[in-house]
Amino acid sequence: MMCTKGFWWILSERPLFYRLITLAALLFCLAPFSSQAAEPVFEVQQRQVPDILAPETLPLDFYTFSPEEYWAEPLDSYWINFSNWVLLQGRTQNPKVERLGQWADRTLSGSDYGLPNNASYLRIGFATESEYGNPLQFEPEARFRLDVPTARRKLRLVIESESEELIPLAERQRDRQLTQPERSDTETTGALRFLTRVGDAINLSNDVGVRLRLPPDAFWRATARKQWQLDKNWLLSAQQRFYYFHSDGWGERTLLTAGRDVGKGWYFVSSSELEWIHDEREFVAAQIFSVDKRLNNRSTLTPRLGVLGESQPTWRTTTYFADLTYRYRLHSDWVFGEVIPALEFPRDESFKDQASLVLRVELFFSGSLKRPYLD
Repeated sequence: MMCTKGFWWILSERPLFYRLITLAALLFCLAPFSSQAAEPVFEVQQRQVPDILAPETLPLDFYTFSPEEYWAEPLDSYWINFSNWVLLQGRTQNPKVERLGQWADRTLSGSDYGLPNNASYLRIGFATESEYGNPLQFEPEARFRLDVPTARRKLRLVIESESEELIPLAERQRDRQLTQPERSDTETTGALRFLTRVGDAINLSNDVGVRLRLPPDAFWRATARKQWQLDKNWLLSAQQRFYYFHSDGWGERTLLTAGRDVGKGWYFVSSSELEWIHDEREFVAAQIFSVDKRLNNRSTLTPRLGVLGESQPTWRTTTYFADLTYRYRLHSDWVFGEVIPALEFPRDESFKDQASLVLRVELFFSGSLKRPYLD
């Protein structure tokens, strides 16, 4: 400490010129030490991603099985073989469904190119329903649609395995609760669909087609759709449809749907539907309240409450029902499983409760990765 004080005292006694020279020399000598202290040198060893994610380097709590089971040979079983066969069908059948739609598109339009993302699909699966005193019995299910979106600029060819207009309203609203033997057989239909717009927001379509049976049954239907954003929360949509089947007569459907986000991932929907059945001279109606939540990237949960009614002999309620749909994506975006417990109170049974449980596995083959809502 004394030496330091002596140095600065001696330096202060020198002329200004010598003091500046001595101070500059001192800073020059200290510069290498200060730069080394300010910028330390580190050696970084980079590891490859495969090395980081190698099974041997991951922590033990990452696995749901013991480490020695990782190297174990797979065991052959009926379930493993069946699962592998199902996954193989998805990889092979999805392109075939897409190519079929594109082939029909190019053939009818006369164009060398077709729109790849058409709405063609094939849905097959197995479902079982258990009610009071009835055992589980698996029933096969199959539905399909061939949609050709570019046959002309505003013309489509649509071939479907079923027609909504020929399915009773009560059955449509409870479709996922039913298995194939409980559904109405409407037969396959084929139609040319003309697409137009009225104004800036109303979508209008006209279908002219036949039920593919002997003898054929010609039909016509017109559908108008529109949506309104009522405020920042509520979304309202309306659909009006008129139709005529040669063997069943006239009909009309009006559907109003209002929905909004109610927080914490839940979405509320109120659906009101009124249908006129001309040959029976009566209205049938349905009011459904539901909330939907995506639990994660694989599963959704949808509870519903519904009331069904009719106008003959007087306006009256025909059925109350409640159901809960748990839908799980088993594999990729084309294998799904459903568990649907339901409770129904029909007038025909003096509103006595009837409980049921539906288990379903469904395979959805399509060339498009965008899946429509599987109602």
